[in-house]
Amino acid sequence: MKTPRNRIADRSTDLALRAMIRLALLLPYRWRVPLFGWVAAHLVAPLAGYRRRIRANLAHVLPDLPEAEIRRLCREVPDNVGRTVIEFYSIEAFAERMRSTVIRGPGLAALQAAQAAGKPAILVSGHFGNYQAVRVALRERGWTVAGLYRPMNNPYFNRHYVETTAQLGKPLFARDRRGMAGLVKHLREGGVTGILIDQFFGQGADVTFFGKTAPTATSVAEMALKYDAALIPAYGIRQPDGISIEIALEEPIAHTDAVTMTQACNDSLEAQVWRHMGQWFWVHRRWKPHRQRRRAAPSIRPTPSD
Repeated sequence: MKTPRNRIADRSTDLALRAMIRLALLLPYRWRVPLFGWVAAHLVAPLAGYRRRIRANLAHVLPDLPEAEIRRLCREVPDNVGRTVIEFYSIEAFAERMRSTVIRGPGLAALQAAQAAGKPAILVSGHFGNYQAVRVALRERGWTVAGLYRPMNNPYFNRHYVETTAQLGKPLFARDRRGMAGLVKHLREGGVTGILIDQFFGQGADVTFFGKTAPTATSVAEMALKYDAALIPAYGIRQPDGISIEIALEEPIAHTDAVTMTQACNDSLEAQVWRHMGQWFWVHRRWKPHRQRRRAAPSIRPTPSD
């Protein structure tokens, strides 16, 4: 339960973010997106401790990365986050851009084939590029793509963030018991959904990400197997101009077993991150090595004395 002090902090943060969003929305789209990226990189990131977390994650998985590259990522990662957030809130302008954006990759034909056969499909991704762009681009072409979200820790910001996300595409399910039941029903009826899997899950499979153990939930792969759903890695990749986004739908992941398929999902995302390092949310506590070491340590129990 949050203390009154924490609630005041959450409320203050939400009010500040709302004010920045409203001001940004007064500007033309081509100005507001880079401006919000700059604000996130140079004002929000230092205050929120983003740079510290980015450095810690890079030190864990890429200890030999040059300092110049680390500094670049400390700027680019929050810049991409800022651009993504204001794109979410620019509902009509963002939809208009996604209407004409490029969709490439063999996954599009696989998605069309699954739907033609009455089978469901799961578009699996991570907090990379603009991760809602896939849903919006497909929606603008007549597809219904459900979304699954984890409620944010800040309840004030979460309220309007979820409302905005719902406007980007419905149905939208919370990652709770009721939401998962709705998602399963959607898949059973042959629907399409987008799911992000790149967060630490303590009870997950010990698969790897960037060569380090990164416990990951196998539930996405398990649903693909159970409901015979095409499992298609899907990404909204920000282009060099910082505003355009290209949609990539990769070759579906073969149905084998849940752990192997989950590792394949991680491998697909890792390959995209290597190509666009500044577009993944390196702020996530994705690995939690200290917690993993504690879990792996053998428990020592006292032996009864004679």
